[in-house]
Amino acid sequence: MSAVGTRIGTIRAVRIVGPGQEFLIDDEPVDIFIDDGRISDIAPAGALRPRGEVLDGNGAWVTPGLWDNHVHTVQWALATERVALGGATSAAEAAAIMSAAAPLPDGRKVGSGFRDAMWPDAPSLALLDGATGPIPTYLINADVHSTWLNSAALRLEGFASPDGMLREQDAFEISRRLNAVDPERGDAAVVAAGDRAASRGVTGLVDFDMAWNADAWPRRVAAGFAAHRVEFAIYPFDLTRAISAGLRTGEFHEAAEVPAAGRGLIRVGPLKIISDGSLGTRTAACSHAYPGDPENFGVLTVPPAELTELLTVATGAGLGVAVHAIGDRAVTGALDAFTVSGAVGTIEHAQLVRHADLARFGRLGVIASVQPQHALDDRDLVGRHWAGQTSIGYPLGALRDAGVELRFGSDAPVAPLDPWQAIAAAVTRTDDDRDPWHPEERLTREQALQASVRTALRPGEPADIALCGFDPLSASGADLRAMPVLATMVAGRLTHGV
Repeated sequence: MSAVGTRIGTIRAVRIVGPGQEFLIDDEPVDIFIDDGRISDIAPAGALRPRGEVLDGNGAWVTPGLWDNHVHTVQWALATERVALGGATSAAEAAAIMSAAAPLPDGRKVGSGFRDAMWPDAPSLALLDGATGPIPTYLINADVHSTWLNSAALRLEGFASPDGMLREQDAFEISRRLNAVDPERGDAAVVAAGDRAASRGVTGLVDFDMAWNADAWPRRVAAGFAAHRVEFAIYPFDLTRAISAGLRTGEFHEAAEVPAAGRGLIRVGPLKIISDGSLGTRTAACSHAYPGDPENFGVLTVPPAELTELLTVATGAGLGVAVHAIGDRAVTGALDAFTVSGAVGTIEHAQLVRHADLARFGRLGVIASVQPQHALDDRDLVGRHWAGQTSIGYPLGALRDAGVELRFGSDAPVAPLDPWQAIAAAVTRTDDDRDPWHPEERLTREQALQASVRTALRPGEPADIALCGFDPLSASGADLRAMPVLATMVAGRLTHGV
């Protein structure tokens, strides 16, 4: 296997699956030829003389490079140094885990990934204080819409809360502060995370970090980052700054001096707007109240008129939009704003959708940027907290049947950054020994793969390619999740190899 960084001229003896396969007359191995970062020719194996560096596929399957369309990059990268709380089954257990945890070099304890919506006990300030004492301690919900702090952390951050819980904007502010590590430390974590992503066939992602990414990504690329392509988002608090800087969605954005491997990797992404809360925090804006809390219909964090105004301003400035909308009221409000403003872009999550809104999605051309693994992670939460809702939960098949373009992501670190998990979740709708959850919403393997790529394997397309050990179109759900990725390349340059 050639070394990472090598520019490949010929991929020999591979089987194409996914977009591009439709142009082949059979499934026999082919050779793929690459020039200047693009596929220049595809021919039956051995029919043409190899040129340039040769990567021997030995009959492996190749797909277009995979994309994760929803990632919080720095938070995902820093998750490796935070205490994992996904296995905590109660507030008491989570507090005990943090009690035993070692502080970070800055003296704080940080844990992430807890899911209190199914706990038998409630988080409390007294419980966490008793377990952690004077050490500032932060626990981040898996959905990032709430955080649980002890008294020392609340004092340090200048917040007050009777139970230690901060929700929505206050929780986001805590995450922003925890993610605002010094650039050297943060960039090193992002480099390591990029290598992990490449090992799963990832050639691009959309970065939704709540930060001014227009400086961070050019800095990382200038320092040598080259693992995958990036589209970085802008948040409303930076919208005026972005417009003044002339940022426009889809345009390349890089420093004046860029290593050859990093050229053309970074583009301006959308304006990201969070219009409601989440299921896990019981703040997603829904038509029906949450059980046991008849006044709680969730929250619309951006009023309808303000949402429409934001979309209108962004559209006039050449920015696409990505509207976080989880509950059905939020999805309806987002579609209303798209209708009035003429904006283009995505609705992120779309976890509860009214039947009448399916056709609106399709007619407006709004893309549904969804995270299939969330349906499986949340199926028990839905049974408890959305049992009375009448809209469609976690639709995939229904959206696709309505003519809506789907794009898959992970929302990492909410779910692991691994497109094969998303594909497996979409085609099986289960990841344990239970029957598929709402099997009518399953997609075919071809449809799931299409939602995970941005290019096709045909001449003229970018040579963003993943080599796979199993056939993605016939692999079982378990094999899809464990998909061996033999090699990944971006523009013909090897970013991962085994």
